[in-house]
Amino acid sequence: MDIQTILDISLLTLLAVTAVILLRLQNLLAAVLLSGIYSLLSAALFVSLDAVDVAFTEAAVGAGLTTVLLLGAIAITGREQSVTRHSKLLPIAVTTVTAAALIYGTLDMPKFGDPMAPIHTYVAPRYIEMSGEEIGIPNIVTSVLASYRSYDTLGEVTVVFTAAIGVMLLLGGLRKPKNKEKNE
Repeated sequence: MDIQTILDISLLTLLAVTAVILLRLQNLLAAVLLSGIYSLLSAALFVSLDAVDVAFTEAAVGAGLTTVLLLGAIAITGREQSVTRHSKLLPIAVTTVTAAALIYGTLDMPKFGDPMAPIHTYVAPRYIEMSGEEIGIPNIVTSVLASYRSYDTLGEVTVVFTAAIGVMLLLGGLRKPKNKEKNE
């Protein structure tokens, strides 16, 4: 085996071990910190697979923003998981219906790796052949994200930014104002 294969197997093993440990944790603070580690391991795996743009997003959003927001939520709610008293049938039913809907939605997709899929016959050849000339950027992924699909990228950034602002407002709005009259 070459070094790349050993690295990929090691990262996948660490991801699996981290996921199993995450499932067993009761302490929410430890779960949040371990999920940040999981995101960093995922980002490392994406770098290993030459998907640097995906790795950067995973590191920034998964390990960075999500961890900070969850730590803020834990600061308000507490570190330990509370015991639920409701039936577990409703969450299982919702999860099952959602999984069935997702599977149903993928039934008409082209087969994995099908060379005649629309993505391989329509848009991708043009991007590969013409992006260097049309955009002047040597990296095809960057030219697609920054030029051909710039409105999509702007929209995605706007959604993430709006969600982050909304969560910060919610977390900041839950604090009780100090009563000045009690101190006097």
